[in-house]
Amino acid sequence: MKSVWLITLLLLAAGVFGKTVTRTVEYKHGEVTLEGYLAYDDASSGRRPGVLVVHEWYGLNENARMRVERLAQIGYIALAVDIYGKGIRPQNNEEAGAQAAKYKGDRPLMRGRIIAALEELRRHPLVDSQRIAAIGYCFGGTTVLELARSGADIAGVVSFHGGLDTPDPADARNIKCKILVCHGADDPHVPIEQATAFQNEMRSAGADWQMIYYGGAVHSFTNSGLSTDNSQGAAYNADADRRSWEDMKQFFAEIFK
Repeated sequence: MKSVWLITLLLLAAGVFGKTVTRTVEYKHGEVTLEGYLAYDDASSGRRPGVLVVHEWYGLNENARMRVERLAQIGYIALAVDIYGKGIRPQNNEEAGAQAAKYKGDRPLMRGRIIAALEELRRHPLVDSQRIAAIGYCFGGTTVLELARSGADIAGVVSFHGGLDTPDPADARNIKCKILVCHGADDPHVPIEQATAFQNEMRSAGADWQMIYYGGAVHSFTNSGLSTDNSQGAAYNADADRRSWEDMKQFFAEIFK
């Protein structure tokens, strides 16, 4: 046991294990100021893959920041995106619904906001600009799929319990990256017809895509702040949360190799 502690101390002294550095990042989309959250491990000064993290309909909150920090701990430089704008943080479902609807109803605006974040991440000196991915939760899942449909030159996107619809399925022909969709098998907010339409969209476009269903999971299965009562339509599922995170990591190992 003493030898283990000695090795650990030597590694710490050598800087093999760093600390997670976090900071608020302001960037622009046109004249609008956006406020993201960046995290990375400072053990190495070398470039590494970058990951965008897009929030749920409540905006950039603690859940998005937690995901960014977890990504930093496993070797990525991650930026939690702000789609809504600095200071716009919904406080209830009504406010969240109104904000989400604004962007769902204006996909060019949604794409513009996520592309602004992508450009911000690319500029970071620690990011390998050839190895970037984007992940998103619920509203954020919809957003990263729109980023893919925009033809963004990135390695891949991961949607966790996101909406799968789009106003113009033909845009899927623009997709250059790989796609992973992590989906609750019993999600009442994304009807089977929408999932089928998405799959047909991907097939027609010849996209490189995967869709994983998690049995017993409904909408928002990664949100530990929710109850585990599936009858609510949105509920936390620890198994689906853990499994989908591992599936994401495996996906990253493939696209970033």
